[in-house]
Amino acid sequence: MAKVIATINLKGGVGKTTITAAVAEFMGGLFGQRVLLIDLDSQINLTTMMIGEDLWVQLNNAGRTLADAFRDAVGGTAEFDIETAVQRGVSPVRQVSGVDLLPSSLDLIELQEEVAALHLRRGGGVGAMYILRDAIAPVLDCYDYVLIDCPPNVGPITRNGLAIADAYIMPTIPDVLSTYGIPQIQKMVAEFGATLGRRIVELGLVITKYKANSTVHRTIVRNLRRDPTIQNVLPTYLREANAISAAAEYRDYSTLRNRYGNQGQYEELESITRTILTEAESKL
Repeated sequence: MAKVIATINLKGGVGKTTITAAVAEFMGGLFGQRVLLIDLDSQINLTTMMIGEDLWVQLNNAGRTLADAFRDAVGGTAEFDIETAVQRGVSPVRQVSGVDLLPSSLDLIELQEEVAALHLRRGGGVGAMYILRDAIAPVLDCYDYVLIDCPPNVGPITRNGLAIADAYIMPTIPDVLSTYGIPQIQKMVAEFGATLGRRIVELGLVITKYKANSTVHRTIVRNLRRDPTIQNVLPTYLREANAISAAAEYRDYSTLRNRYGNQGQYEELESITRTILTEAESKL
C-alpha cells in the first residue's frame, strides 16, 4: 500500500514544489521507489517542471489533467480516466525511473469555488473531500509513495490532498514571514484529521533556502528546534543556491547532480530524502 505524503505551506516561494519534485526524483533514482507525483496547485509549477509546458498544453486540451476529475465531481459526469491522465516516467533526468505524474491545470482556480459549493450542497460533510481519493484509487497500489504538492491555502483542493495523506511535510525558509503560519497549519491539519477520524502525521519541517551566515536564519532554526509544538525539524538544511532555482527549468539532465547542483546540494537533497523515507517507515 502506498504511503501518501502531502507537501504544504501557506506561504509561497518557500521551495515547496522544488522539494516535492526533488524528493520524488531521489526516491526513484537513488532508493528504487515507485513514486506518483500529484500536482494539486493551479500554478502548475510541478507539472511544467516535470513534463514541460508543451506537453501540459496538449494534456490540458485533451482533458487529461487533475482538473477533469474535479470537473466530473462538480458536473456529475464521468469523463476522467486516471490511466490516460497519469504520465509515466516523467523525470527529465536520464538516470531516474519510476516517477509518474498526475498533472495539474490552471482550471483548478475556478474549480476550487465550484468544489467549495459542492461541499456546501452536500451538507458540509467530508464527501466532497474524497474526489481525489476516488480518482486515484485504481492506480494507488502501483506505487510505494505518493507525493502531493498542495496549493498555498487551506481550501477544498488542499483538503482533498490531505484527505488521502498519511503524513505531511512543511518546507519553510527560516525567516519570520515563512514560519509565521506554522501553528495554523498544524492546527488545521490536526482538526481536519480528527474530522476524518484519523491522524495525519507531521513528518517534520524541511528548512529551505538556508543561509548559514544569516543570524536570523540561525536563530529561527534554533527556536524551531526548541519549540515543543513542532515534532521534528529535519537535520539537513537545503542551502540557498542558484542551482536549486535553476532546477525548475524543464530540459534534459544527465544526472541528479546535473539538475540540482554538485556543490553540496545533491548531498543535502539525498539526506533530506533519506530522512523522509526513514521517518515515513517508522511512523506510518
